[in-house]
Amino acid sequence: MAGVFSQLDLTPTRLELARRARMARGDLIDLTSSNPTTQGLIFPADILANAATPYWSTRRYHPDPRGDLVARTAIVTYYARRTPPLIVTPDDVFLTASTSEAYSLLFALLADPGDNLLVPNVTYPLFEYLAALRNLELRSYQLDEERNWRINARSLRRLADERTRAILIVSPHNPTGAIIDAPIATLDLLGIPVICDEVFAPFTYAAPTTPPLAALHPELPVFTLNGISKLFALPDLKLGWIALNQPARQFAARLELLNDTLLGANALSQYLLPTLFAQGEPFVQAMVERVRTNLTLALQRFADHPRIRARPPAGGYYLFPAIDGWEDEEALVLFLLDHGVFVHPGYFYGDVPGCHLMLSALSEPESFALGVERLCAALA
Repeated sequence: MAGVFSQLDLTPTRLELARRARMARGDLIDLTSSNPTTQGLIFPADILANAATPYWSTRRYHPDPRGDLVARTAIVTYYARRTPPLIVTPDDVFLTASTSEAYSLLFALLADPGDNLLVPNVTYPLFEYLAALRNLELRSYQLDEERNWRINARSLRRLADERTRAILIVSPHNPTGAIIDAPIATLDLLGIPVICDEVFAPFTYAAPTTPPLAALHPELPVFTLNGISKLFALPDLKLGWIALNQPARQFAARLELLNDTLLGANALSQYLLPTLFAQGEPFVQAMVERVRTNLTLALQRFADHPRIRARPPAGGYYLFPAIDGWEDEEALVLFLLDHGVFVHPGYFYGDVPGCHLMLSALSEPESFALGVERLCAALA
């Protein structure tokens, strides 16, 4: 069979079959969910309804390869309020159907088949599939767990060569929670464009804020990605964007052509975006507080546990604790399934040294607390 992914074995894994079987028996607590709409985090319907009402009587299709100007202006205002501010103009913003589409556009913009991208060795399993669509090589730079998952600058320098087209950074990082809070000299030294994913930006915990990486590196081409799926818990309305800092403007004309080829961003979500920024902050803060409360509960419960070593994340809404006394992460997750709790093994997120589990603190609090208790009891 020809085509992308034709060589992959797409049959359910042993772990997935075990999860389905345990779900069928009932009484399974899933601590992996990152879908806010299944965890009771529903953006206020009245805000959406009131904002959308004028759209239906005035709707016209006026496609713009950069996206609706009013929506882009709202994004400019959002970045101006960040700490430190990121100064961009409406012409520096490109609206996309999602952050995933934004990645795909940038991979096509920056790299030819056979080129390489530098990605974290621990990361959400999305990049490999998007890179396969363009026949790009991914090279994994190291995150140092003992330094709170900071980027290992030496590994960046070692991996980069004449065919390295971009460095991918996620801040706050998924799933470790690391935040880039200061300039990284190696990035300026290499001079390679950076794609920075900030979808978890409002979710801070040990850190006070999430500084825009593009503001920390004003001389380096930085493409900043975000969207409403995480920011406003609206994955069903799907809208993302790319913001270019001043050095990245050299790519704007070609990015406009690429975005015009797809025109993926739907008009209604673009129309709603200014209202989301204007009226959505109380909902966002309630969502952030839930995550913080869940993280605090888990960290307190894990603090004296003989097998669980959990670091307070700088941000994001995940915990990525190390587990002592186990080597086989899949065997560990199967063991925990037998005790009525489902977590992700560390290997879902790359070649991670040691034994790790991933828990989502976005979960409904009562269920999250019970799942943490089951986890602790099973591992005691």
